[in-house]
Amino acid sequence: MKKYRLTIIFTILLTLLAVALLLTSRNGTMRQQENDFAVNDTSNITKIFLADKNNHTVKLQRLDEGSWKLNDKYAASSDLVPILLKTLLTIDVKAPVVKAARNNIIRALAVKSVKIEVYQEVYRINLFGRIKLFPHEKCTRTYYVGDATMDNMGTFMLMEGSEEPYIVYIPGFRGFVATRYTAMEIDWRDHTIFSSKLPDIKSVSLQFSEKPEYSFSITNNNNRSFSLASLTDSRPLVRFDTLKVIEYLGSFRRINFESFLNDIPKKEQDSIKSLPPTFLITLNDKMGTQHILKAWRRKALQGELDIEGKPTEWDRDRMYALVEDTGDFVAIQYFVFDRLLAPITWFTDASAARSGLN
Repeated sequence: MKKYRLTIIFTILLTLLAVALLLTSRNGTMRQQENDFAVNDTSNITKIFLADKNNHTVKLQRLDEGSWKLNDKYAASSDLVPILLKTLLTIDVKAPVVKAARNNIIRALAVKSVKIEVYQEVYRINLFGRIKLFPHEKCTRTYYVGDATMDNMGTFMLMEGSEEPYIVYIPGFRGFVATRYTAMEIDWRDHTIFSSKLPDIKSVSLQFSEKPEYSFSITNNNNRSFSLASLTDSRPLVRFDTLKVIEYLGSFRRINFESFLNDIPKKEQDSIKSLPPTFLITLNDKMGTQHILKAWRRKALQGELDIEGKPTEWDRDRMYALVEDTGDFVAIQYFVFDRLLAPITWFTDASAARSGLN
């Protein structure tokens, strides 16, 4: 009797397995419909691959901690990746391309488009979303993204293997999504310079070349006790505003640059870098990593005026900068960095100016 019972149980299990595989296979087939561009669950996306007709390629890969890596080299933008994920989740088909324009759109996609491949963690057995067995990575979407429609309210897309292009949009969004599928590596680069929370900071120093007496260093002793010293004579200060020190160190939580300037000719870059930096910030974190930023004033455009309406020599909004971590030459904004450019007097004198560049 026990022998028959085991046989019956084994037969039932095999039947359930066969049904599960059949259902999974059918669901997989349904997901590959020629107009099903959206991804129902972006939380299980593991990798996104983008490529254009000019041989530019981008690989975005999710890391274990939830951040994303770009082309196995750089941190991916923490702003743009969520936008792409939201796009993949919310895009919908507005209409098929009319027959009269179909061939022209297909030819246009063949000449100019971005191919996207979306990889997700899926299960070989997935019964009603409750019983999930045998996870593996699988390419679940492959399609081509073309230009915007004439009214800029939709984007032409074509599923791989299909002959019918569609106009795709995001319901409730006025505009097109083609630009979100860029295959240019630089578009996906993270712009972060400093991203350290106060408890993670060991020390910070700020050096001014034009006013060296304003230069200082701060040491974080135990997140409650801090040391402030002048860099001109290494003299520690006994009296200073601890709350201002805490506020200052807290400013390093998220500091970004505006744009890359790596396309500036190397000769011009070298000329700028050979000059003493207007200021130099060095941040040492408690993991033993050092982050250095050097910045230089940049010449104002011809005819630019200062706040008093007089011709000015220097750009009032931006500076050149070198991010030592990556070697990138970039543009930074005073609007972002003014809070980091405090002179040592700001910590000791209630009437002192906040910026050491004034």
